[in-house]
Amino acid sequence: MNTRVLTGITTTGTPHLGNYAGAIRPSIQASTRPDVDAFYFMADYHALIKCDDPARIARSRLEIAATWLAAGLDPERVTFYRQSDIPEIPELCWMLSCVTAKGLMNRAHAYKAAVDQNQARNVDEDDGVTMGLFSYPVLMAADILMFNANKVPVGRDQIQHLEMARDIAQRFNHLYGQGQELFTLPDVQIDDEVATLPGLDGRKMSKSYDNTIPLFEGGSKAMRAAVMRVVTDSRGPGEPKDVENSHLYTLYRAFAQPAESAAFRQALEGGLAWGEAKQQLCDRIDGELGPMRERYADFMARPERIEEILQAGAQKARRLSTPFIERLREAVGLRRSVPAAGAAAVHGGTDKAKGRPARFVSFRDEDGKFRFRLIGGNGAELLLSEAFDDPKAAGVVVKALQQPEALKDLAKEIAGQVSVTVDGRLVCRYGSEIAADVEKALASLGS
Repeated sequence: MNTRVLTGITTTGTPHLGNYAGAIRPSIQASTRPDVDAFYFMADYHALIKCDDPARIARSRLEIAATWLAAGLDPERVTFYRQSDIPEIPELCWMLSCVTAKGLMNRAHAYKAAVDQNQARNVDEDDGVTMGLFSYPVLMAADILMFNANKVPVGRDQIQHLEMARDIAQRFNHLYGQGQELFTLPDVQIDDEVATLPGLDGRKMSKSYDNTIPLFEGGSKAMRAAVMRVVTDSRGPGEPKDVENSHLYTLYRAFAQPAESAAFRQALEGGLAWGEAKQQLCDRIDGELGPMRERYADFMARPERIEEILQAGAQKARRLSTPFIERLREAVGLRRSVPAAGAAAVHGGTDKAKGRPARFVSFRDEDGKFRFRLIGGNGAELLLSEAFDDPKAAGVVVKALQQPEALKDLAKEIAGQVSVTVDGRLVCRYGSEIAADVEKALASLGS
């Protein structure tokens, strides 16, 4: 059974070593599992809450996208997109705001912390509090519920926001679901095994503490310079080191195999000098990050390539969000009384195209691989295939889908998404909201 997992990355800074070990690396590893349907997005709307520097946000969006891609994220396997490229998300945010009690937002930790700070300063309790900060949990709920995520990996400080998303979803389902669950209730995913790295001063590595080790920016030289500033005790060469309280050992363990960590520990307990230990840590980090650093530099030098990937990810995401927001509009009473002028164009077709039969369209993508689309009678794209190395293989799949009632044996619906498999290979996915349209289109091809 596939589990849809969704992760957001706020675009307010340059990723550091702690971000990589604590979020990027484990998320990319999880995305390779066959039972995971992974959604990763850059939360640039959220960034506006914390940052009013447009240049910094623009730069951060580029750096974060390049970091994830360089670290091994496969945009063909996952759905990787920018939050601001999905217009259905802010629309859903407003719908959710209209069913969310202000009292629920009053209890949000970030808002309460701001109020407490203002009270301590003896100023108005809402001084400096924007509606973005106040209603942040509603936007987070919209991010999650837009794609009906089953699980959301978060730190313990974000558990409350997931609980709020569940509360909001339940309220919306109760008011508008008419006995059906429009939204899946998301579950929190806490991974206590994920590394939390100490910074240069031993506190949690964080930009807020100015104690970070750079990931890619500045290259190996900048990373090594930072590691050399990691705080250690005063024990000299030849003296046994206190490994259990060594931040350096914690950092090393995050990048080494258990046997290597054990050998490093033994060396420290045997009197290895701190300077030599730091050199070994740098070599270990470089061994893992060196190839990624080269890919990162290549992506940063070709921002147009990043943009192509993100736009492709947005199209992939909107194949789910567009029909789902239409369903939600109807649920709340915002359905159209009559078809609006130009409505067909919004869905990819024209009035003239409505009478045309459904059809498959094959093409070669920018990477030289082969895909096909199923286009409905109104010109709307109903599904987009995975990539094939051989055009004949894509043609075999098209023929299989044209067989009568082909989806009965080939399609499986899990967590609001239909997966189509031919001869054991996943060939396409689409939202269950458009399943009836896909079946109708395929039926018309065989008639």
